Amino acid sequence: MNEDIDFDEVLSKYRSDPYDYIDIHSIHTGRIRFKVKDGSEVEGPSGEWRHIPGTVLYVLDRERNPKSIYSNSNGIVSAVRDDLEGQFVEAGEKIITIRHPLKKREIIEGILRKVLFPFQAPERAKYFFSMEIQSRIEKYGQRQVSVKPGEEILTMSLMKRDTPVYYTGEPGIIHSVYFKPGVSVDQGEPLFGICPKNKLSYIQKIITRVKAEWE
Repeated sequence: MNEDIDFDEVLSKYRSDPYDYIDIHSIHTGRIRFKVKDGSEVEGPSGEWRHIPGTVLYVLDRERNPKSIYSNSNGIVSAVRDDLEGQFVEAGEKIITIRHPLKKREIIEGILRKVLFPFQAPERAKYFFSMEIQSRIEKYGQRQVSVKPGEEILTMSLMKRDTPVYYTGEPGIIHSVYFKPGVSVDQGEPLFGICPKNKLSYIQKIITRVKAEWE
């Protein structure tokens, strides 16, 4: 855990540029038609279950099968590859950037990611906490559940096969969870952040300071 982080510098950065820049890539090959332009305001999913799609960003047409792609976050479009309008694009092409205004909660999460021990997804797959861990979370609350190396902590669901995943990091408590059960996570993305028990007061100090200093 990094305790040498300069919080004055970090908070100054967030104050001068309180945004996250989200790059949008084409999901597959096809002919692209943009539905937003530079400066467009976009919205993410809404509704109680986030079942109402966000703003349409672009439409990909492959073999006369048009597919609309929606925004997953709110913000302002800060860049669009206008030169690709009506052109055939490859999968994974960077085509749009959204400037997303950060909330206090997101700033805290961003700082915590710098100081917690991350446990990363070993493969692109769907993840669930193991039955034992999930039972303890439901009984005691997430931040009262400690884990140690070698403990079965997750179930990885890939190609209709479930595989146990064992914890390999520092012993500690499950402080922050970054995945949603049953939603695919890319390989290398953090699944959760672990905090050693003796560092909890330090983490709380971080949260308290951000809440006090950020409007």
